[in-house]
Amino acid sequence: MAKKIEIPQHIAIVMDGNGRWAKERGLPRTAGHQAGEKVLFDIVEAAIDFGVKEISAYAFSTENWKRSPEEVKFLMGYSREMLRTRRDRLNEMGVKINWLGRPQKLWKSVISELEEAQELTKKNKKLTLNMCVNYGGRAEIVDAAAELARDVKRGKVKADAITEKTLEKYLYSPKMRDVDMFLRSSGEQRTSNFLPWQSSYAEFVFMDVLWPDMTPKLLWKAIEIYSERERRFGSA
Repeated sequence: MAKKIEIPQHIAIVMDGNGRWAKERGLPRTAGHQAGEKVLFDIVEAAIDFGVKEISAYAFSTENWKRSPEEVKFLMGYSREMLRTRRDRLNEMGVKINWLGRPQKLWKSVISELEEAQELTKKNKKLTLNMCVNYGGRAEIVDAAAELARDVKRGKVKADAITEKTLEKYLYSPKMRDVDMFLRSSGEQRTSNFLPWQSSYAEFVFMDVLWPDMTPKLLWKAIEIYSERERRFGSA
């Protein structure tokens, strides 16, 4: 009897390989980002069909500001246009869009599009799409700790009573599920500072395919790999 496929409820995705995909084809890096955006939309659509409830997409990290000014400018503008173009369709699909990241340095127009997308889709329940824009895992924990420290100073929280659950309430999205499957494309095998708190017990699946070549079929293959793992959560 075939083993039942266990569907991860929350998949975190590092969409790696856009630049290399473009370089292999003699195209500018921006062409890779354009191709990658369409793939994310296809993956979200497939994830709904598979029964996944949450996807976190690493769209722009706090470290990405180190890239060339031209590429950063493109990514900011493209993020804005992508949200504007896709949000209505995502809303029709029942997708709730949620933004995780720091507002500092982000274009006001990008923040506006993120906030409008959140407001438009806030009642949707089919799947939550966490758009991690200007996000860094360490930055999130630092920001949470700083706000918690301020509440301790205000007398709202007792320092001796702080637990993991206490700090969790100060993260960017306190109601986020823990990550079940952490997926990275391009063959690289590192987390790159993405959702370290939420991924403490995630199963890591690294696929040797550049992100623009990712398909729903390959997503299902990753889910099958995940399903074969035995998750113990610290038990024997």
